[in-house]
Amino acid sequence: MAVYQWSGKTPRGIIESGEITAATKDDVIAILGRKNIVPTLISEKPKKRIFALGGKVKDKDIVVFTRQFSTMINAGLPLVQALEILSNQVENKVFGKIISQVKTDVESGLTYADSLKKHPKVFSELYANMVAAGEAGGILDTILNRLATYIEKAMKLKKKVKGAMVYPAVITTVAILVIIIIMVFVVPTFSKMFAQLGGTLPLPTRMVIGLSKFIAGTGGVVCLISIIAAVVFLIQFKRTEKGKSLIDLVLLKIPIFGTLLNKVAVAKFTRTLGTLVSSGVPILDGLEITAKTSGNKVVERAIIGVRKEVVGGKTIAEPIKKAKVFPPMVTHMIAVGESTGALDAMLGKIADFYDDEVDAAVSNLTAMMEPLLMIFLGTTVGFIVVAMYLPIFKLITLIK
Repeated sequence: MAVYQWSGKTPRGIIESGEITAATKDDVIAILGRKNIVPTLISEKPKKRIFALGGKVKDKDIVVFTRQFSTMINAGLPLVQALEILSNQVENKVFGKIISQVKTDVESGLTYADSLKKHPKVFSELYANMVAAGEAGGILDTILNRLATYIEKAMKLKKKVKGAMVYPAVITTVAILVIIIIMVFVVPTFSKMFAQLGGTLPLPTRMVIGLSKFIAGTGGVVCLISIIAAVVFLIQFKRTEKGKSLIDLVLLKIPIFGTLLNKVAVAKFTRTLGTLVSSGVPILDGLEITAKTSGNKVVERAIIGVRKEVVGGKTIAEPIKKAKVFPPMVTHMIAVGESTGALDAMLGKIADFYDDEVDAAVSNLTAMMEPLLMIFLGTTVGFIVVAMYLPIFKLITLIK
């Protein structure tokens, strides 16, 4: 949906103008034709960018808004009045302006779902489609509660994955910084002292001093520029369709971490599809939305393939089994859900199970990474210390 500005002539030759919200220009022409207006100009109204204090809209803001809105609708408040209240009381000013725009669109005759679709960066396709199903079924308050619960669980899942990645990254960064500080500031002091003493230094000492000179000199700058260039290349490569697919495939193949990502993908797929199906969204639309929100190109392609097979008359379980992206247990449980007519409930159970699996995988990954990183740091620093003290030990032996 978009807002179109128009001007045209009435049967009496009077020039009129205004704005119409429609999907395409042809729809605008059709609407004006029903009013016996001959359009002379139709153009899409440029979208206003919202700049305000309060930062971007977070998932937490949407959860609070959705819960409060559901309570108000359930209490019998008119939709426009509820939106008016919430637009004034939200802390995030950017979000407040968006809610106010949604209220204005609803007042102009759009459905609540269509008003939300005009803000895809805040309200996802999944959110808007579930709201549309709720409006059609007269159970908007129930759907909004389900949406809030879904977003909360999705936030928890995202937090777990971030926790699994942040901890090793922080420890590794600290370890590298400690080693760089030792090599740049500590080792050169010892190097000057050994140069004054003369003689041949042990091999480990020569290796550490050579590496120190390399890092402290132009070699360190070259390494830093290379790392920055590699990161920039990866970011740009990931923005391409081919790059995203390749990186997602590689990530799923990494030992241990790939297993974690696979469990996250299963939990997200089953939770999203289960929530959509239980809310009355058609299964084909549900599969399309789930594919777009999967966050992984490999999983997205698999779900799109499943949807094509379902269009051809097959069950969901058969093509999922062929895709070989999800574990066999998921396939069997979905098949049972389809045969018993309780697919949404079964998908919810799978999602709950894999949420627990993600918890366990994150704990195992953290427990495994901690000693490995400590061993790496201890061995590296220990080698440097021993290498620096070897000449001193040799000197003491010679003095004796």
